Amino acid sequence: MRVLLTNDDGYQAAGLRALAEELRDFAQVSIVAPSWERSGAAQSLTLRQPILCHLIAENEWAVDGTPADCVIVALHKLLKEPPDIVISGINHGANLGENVYYSGTVGAAREAVIHHVPGLAMSLCSKKVGAEFQPTARLARQLAELILKDGLKPQIVLNVNVPEGWGGGVRFTRQSKKITRNLLREGEDPNGRPYYWLSEQRIDRKIDVDPESDYAAIFAGDASITPLHLDPTHAESLVELAGWVSRLTGK
Repeated sequence: MRVLLTNDDGYQAAGLRALAEELRDFAQVSIVAPSWERSGAAQSLTLRQPILCHLIAENEWAVDGTPADCVIVALHKLLKEPPDIVISGINHGANLGENVYYSGTVGAAREAVIHHVPGLAMSLCSKKVGAEFQPTARLARQLAELILKDGLKPQIVLNVNVPEGWGGGVRFTRQSKKITRNLLREGEDPNGRPYYWLSEQRIDRKIDVDPESDYAAIFAGDASITPLHLDPTHAESLVELAGWVSRLTGK
C-alpha cells in the first residue's frame, strides 16, 4: 500500500508523526505537509507566489503552501507513483459541524478525492499539550485497510473525529448544523490601530444537538465518521427554482 500523509498543522506536528509511525510497518509512507501551521486554510490554493518544496528526509517534503497545495504538488510532481489513499491529519483539535468548511485537514482530503484518490481526514477532539494521538492513528489504519479492501463511492470524503479518552465506540454520522458562534475580541496594537482576534465560542455539551450528528457522537464518547460528498448541489431547489427561468429571460 502507498499512503500519502499531509495535514494543516505543519510537517513536524505530533499528530502527523503518530500517524506515520502507525502506518510504516504495513505501507509505503510519503509525507508532503505544510512548512508551518495552516489551520483554517480550507481548500485554498497558492496562486500569487511560487510553491517551494523542501526535501526533509526520504519521502518527506515540507511545502511552503496550503494543505491542498501539498496534495496537488505531491500527486503531480513529487511522488513517483500515485498513492492508494491520502490521509490528512491527525489534526490537533476537532473538525465538526460547520468547521469542515474552514478546515485545512478536510480540504486536503477533499483535494485528493477531486484527483480520484480516496481521502480520509482525521482529527482528535483535544487541544491539550501532550495529547494522545495513538488511538486515533490506529483507527486511521483500520479505516485505510477497509477503504482499500471495500472501496468508497466516487466523490466521498470521510471526515473522522475521535474524542479525547476514546473508549472504542464508532458512529457513522451526519454533519451537524452550526451550534456555536464566532467570537471577535477587539484590541489595539502599539500604534493605536484596532485589531480583532477571531475565535470560537466554547461548546456547552448540555446543548441539544441532532442525535445523528457528529457532535452527538463526540459528546457520547464515540468516534464520529461523516461521509461528505463533493457535490453540494441541492437537488430539490433545482426543481423548485426552474420556474424562475421564464421570469429571468422574459420567455
